[in-house]
Order: sequence, then structure tokens, then C-alpha cells
Amino acid sequence: MDIRSLRYFVAVVEQQSFSRAAELLHVTQPTVSKMVQQLEQSLNLVLLERVGKRFTLTDAGGVVLQRGRALLAMHEEMGVELADLQQLRRGELRLGVTQHAHALLAPLLAAYHRRHPDIELKLFEGGSQSIERDLRNGTLEMGTMLDYPANAGIWQEFEGSQLVRSPLCLLAPADSAWHGRRRVALRELADSAFIFYGESFALNDIVEDACRGAGFKPRISGRSGQWEFVASLVRLGVGITLLPKVFCDTLPRAQFTVVRLEEPALDWKLMLAWRRGGHLSFAARAWLDLVRSKA
Repeated sequence: MDIRSLRYFVAVVEQQSFSRAAELLHVTQPTVSKMVQQLEQSLNLVLLERVGKRFTLTDAGGVVLQRGRALLAMHEEMGVELADLQQLRRGELRLGVTQHAHALLAPLLAAYHRRHPDIELKLFEGGSQSIERDLRNGTLEMGTMLDYPANAGIWQEFEGSQLVRSPLCLLAPADSAWHGRRRVALRELADSAFIFYGESFALNDIVEDACRGAGFKPRISGRSGQWEFVASLVRLGVGITLLPKVFCDTLPRAQFTVVRLEEPALDWKLMLAWRRGGHLSFAARAWLDLVRSKA
């Protein structure tokens, strides 16, 4: 049973005539007759008792008429809802956002809302690793993740579009030994206490791997997932940290020492990621188009 044959059958009954149904549907009368016959054959039931040019509904025909009207109405509603989605008049965007991407994404999200005010923004906060997990299990359609050499293989599973790239800098108290320096090698920080990041933050892996490559294991004096709090601890002498220049530039320079890291130079590269080959909703595709247009 298909929708078209059901529509033809309902039209015949409502018009009480094959010829009037054909006019209504803009087809020939034989086409209508053939479609009604196909419907009966697919159900293996007689729906119309024909006597000359007249007909009456059988009991089975009455059931098909009643349910058929409901099915046709649902089919019409489905078409309207799908059209709404395609035209972004409804729907939601499920986006995983690392806490440190807030300031970067806020203008983009505002622009998206202006374009598509009927789309609900559902933002889920977490570290790159938790967002990666939720992308895998389908909880999120898209999310922000860090790209760095140690996780290069992940891009066989995910696709991505770069949001921002910023070099990592040493953030230390204003009166630190590095004050006035333009560059600092990572090995020079071996004896310092580090303030690290939340447990699920990929930045931990980036810094720890780089420290091992420089010949030392970082001594950790504290952790926080909030960069503003990390900066406060640095200012008060709890330790030093490595944070992206794009964040360090927002801090009052008189209260901190900010020095570009080299040997090795490390980048904080934030990506918008989604499952490779996965389905993206109309809302998600519109978000991706906006992000790419601003890149």
C-alpha cells in the first residue's frame, strides 16, 4: 500500500465518482481505477462493491477510508514539519562547547540566532575529551575539540573546521624571573610548579607531552578548568601555567608576565568537529556554513 493509491481511493469515495476524483487529481479516470485496484490487490481485500457506474463501501473499505484519512493527514503534517526544518523555522542545534571557547563563540552564536531565531541553541559544556565521547555516542551533533599532534589519528573518525589558532604562552607573576623576556624555552620551566587544567581537558596532554619531550615531568601545584581562576592563582604566586595568547591578551599586563613559548612552540588549535560521515541536521549545517563564512 502506498500513499498515492490511498489518496486516490479516498478521493473516489469522497467525490462519490471515479470521474470527479480524476478531475480533482488531474489524472485520467483509468489511472484512478488502476490505482484503486492496486490498493485492493495489495491488501487482498475488496474495498468497493461496484454495480454499474455506482459503488458502495465494503466493511474493509470503511476501515481503510477512516484510517486512510488519518494517514494522509499525518503525511501532510510530516511534509509541513520537514519543510519547516529545511527552512529553519524549527529545530535545535546541539553543540558541545569547551569552557574556554565561550568568548570566541559568543559572537558567532549571536549571529546564528539573528539568522535563525526559531532554532533553539542547546549548548553542552565540557572538556575536549568529554565532547569527543558525546560526539561518538550521538548525544552531540557538533562540538569544539583541540587539534594537536598526539591526537592526529582522531581525524580519521571526525571531520573538523578550524575556529581559532593561538600560540601557547608562559603566564607567570609580574615579578617573575622571565619578566621582560620575548621568548622562553620550555626546558627553562622544569623547576617551576605548574597550574594545570581540568581532568578532561586535552590541554593537559599537550603540555605534559611537550614537557616529557623537553626532558622533565611537570610538578603540578594545582588544577582548575577555569582559566580566569588559573590566572588568579598565577598572579598570587601558586605557580605558572601555559595558556593561549588569545586568552593572555585579555589579562591586565601590569599584573602578569606573558612570554611566548618556544623550543618547542605549541599552538592551541580549536576546531569545530563532527562525526565523519554522520548525518547533520539542517540546523547544524547552517551553523557550519556560518562558521566557515567567518573563518
